[in-house]
Amino acid sequence: MSSQNSLGNNAHRFCVAPMLDWTDRHERYFLRLITQRALLYTEMITTGALIHGDRDRHLSFNEFEHPVAVQLGGSDPSELAQCAEIVQEAGYDELNLNVGCPSDRVQSGRFGACLMAEPKLVAEGVKAMRKACDIPVTVKCRIGIDQHDSEEFLREFIETVAAGGCDTFIVHARIALLKGLSPKENRDIPPLNYPRVKALKSAYPELNFIINGGIKTLEQAQELAEELDGVMVGREAYHNPWVLKDVDTLFYGLMPREGLSRKDIMRQFMPYIAEELTTGTPLQHISRHILGLFHGVHGGKAFRRHISENAYKPGSGLSVIEDALALVNEF
Repeated sequence: MSSQNSLGNNAHRFCVAPMLDWTDRHERYFLRLITQRALLYTEMITTGALIHGDRDRHLSFNEFEHPVAVQLGGSDPSELAQCAEIVQEAGYDELNLNVGCPSDRVQSGRFGACLMAEPKLVAEGVKAMRKACDIPVTVKCRIGIDQHDSEEFLREFIETVAAGGCDTFIVHARIALLKGLSPKENRDIPPLNYPRVKALKSAYPELNFIINGGIKTLEQAQELAEELDGVMVGREAYHNPWVLKDVDTLFYGLMPREGLSRKDIMRQFMPYIAEELTTGTPLQHISRHILGLFHGVHGGKAFRRHISENAYKPGSGLSVIEDALALVNEF
């Protein structure tokens, strides 16, 4: 199957970040019910997992998820090229190379944020992927690593990788400290530096820069998008998915979906859950993604509690969700 490649010029105006153990196919389907246009990403998949592992498990997705991109972790140009062919054949709209993850496991595999110290290798990987596929190839990086915390270092990285054929960079506006901080700490402790990302757009107006890191509201996202080509939201979109309800109107100019409620979203999600249950998917693999839908709503805590206490039980089904919904007073 060839890619629909439904990405337009403003495809990256609003993206939901790739998040390990979070942005699986169930989560992406659920979020697509709330926003028709935001660009969604898979969890990071390593080149080894795609080449040697259960390819169908890693790449399975529903056509409803479009536009959807794969994030790939790897550094060997030939393996990246092989994976680019696989990803395009699977029908995805974009291939993103992870040059931002700071975990020890990722570093030992010579990919993620440690690759920022090897811009020529990243450029070779991008060039190989572009040659192997027709879908867009993008790079997600940090603003620096360890002692390399300067505009000069970042610009050299951008220039080198752009020369390899990348014209779109998703930039997490923090450095990554590869020694001494956990991945979780690396998402919070290094200070945000939005001006450094904005300076990239001024220096390289021909390139696309999407900013990531610390974005919690659509108002904040809009302000950042005024000076850049787009924004990427991570944990807030997962823990409070209803934050995405106005994305299509504010970022893509679509007409508002008047009167749409959280319960409407759940009713639209129910047939998907029912279908997945018939194929043997445990309810808790899906229900964990909806726990934040009623964040801040009367009965929201009871909704979360009921699902958390019952979805894992053998034989649990749609009635768990229906009973939880009955506990919510949305209006």
